[in-house]
Amino acid sequence: MKTFNTIILTALLAGGLAGLVLGGIQQFTVVPMILEAETYETTGEGGGEGETAHGAEDEAWAPKDGVERTFWTVLNSMLVGIGFGLLLTACYALRKRVTWQYGILWGLAGFAAFNLAPALGLPPELPGDAAAGLEQRQVWWILTVAVTAVGLWILAFQPNRYLKLIGAGLIVLPHLFGAPHPERHGGLAPEELRNAFIVATLVSNAVFWIALGVLCALFYQRFGGNTESTAPG
Repeated sequence: MKTFNTIILTALLAGGLAGLVLGGIQQFTVVPMILEAETYETTGEGGGEGETAHGAEDEAWAPKDGVERTFWTVLNSMLVGIGFGLLLTACYALRKRVTWQYGILWGLAGFAAFNLAPALGLPPELPGDAAAGLEQRQVWWILTVAVTAVGLWILAFQPNRYLKLIGAGLIVLPHLFGAPHPERHGGLAPEELRNAFIVATLVSNAVFWIALGVLCALFYQRFGGNTESTAPG
């Protein structure tokens, strides 16, 4: 019960803080690019004034620009941070040693599995970008995250070199099959903006994962997390 409480408390505090960091970074990097891309989407190709007005009536609710949008963006980042914090702290509970240095490595592994590997096939998209069907992309994303995480675990914790080859193969596997892509590539926003958005998204998420790994390790230690486990390593 103590371990469970430690995991929950660590995830809430560390995940919330890391999410706050992510949301803050995004306000100065990613969000301005999204807002700029939305201007191309609103005034872009195939969007006459009447069509735009009709489309606006059919759109789902979205927060207004400014304070409201900032609040919901940061809140969402904090909730995401707490969710990933639960996953990461649960992994810490299975380890013998938990230090902030290991936290950096765990954070980088999380970034590689959840952001970098999927982005190699499905880069972050701006509003107005062409994309394949949502269901196809979701399936490929989930499978990529899963096999990348398993592959990294094998590479890190399995001493057998043949198993390590299997781990490396799992990481490469989804990219051999390839991610689903639309027949038409590109979008309404300029290519320079799209490239800058991809870089900014990946960098901000790398900072988030490193912060999450370190904060989870520090809070886990602070709350007396069990550093002796029957798990290997």
